[in-house]
Amino acid sequence: MGRYVALEDSAYKILSMSKSKPGKHGSAKARLELQDIFNGQKRSHVGTVTDTIYVPVIEKGSAIITHIQGDEVNAMDNKTFENMILPLSSEFTLEPGGEIQWMEAMGRFRITRDH
Repeated sequence: MGRYVALEDSAYKILSMSKSKPGKHGSAKARLELQDIFNGQKRSHVGTVTDTIYVPVIEKGSAIITHIQGDEVNAMDNKTFENMILPLSSEFTLEPGGEIQWMEAMGRFRITRDH
């Protein structure tokens, strides 16, 4: 599906969505299969089709790694030249001077790709 929703305190990518018809016990229901964009955990959410769902504002960009300190990556944004501190992900091999792509939603950052 590729769309995003904000539930509780995190942003989720919608993996699948199914709807049921209204029955004698209530209104139509929607079931969402979701994946947290920051830690990859999957979860389900069931609600009525009239429930309000919030969509997170997701910003994406690229940056140059200035240095790595502990479990944090210090980088400089390629557009604004601002310094940013991102959590180090074990799925990438990162070195100072390398370029990364990042994603930010709900005040949390994630490295999405290294070049």
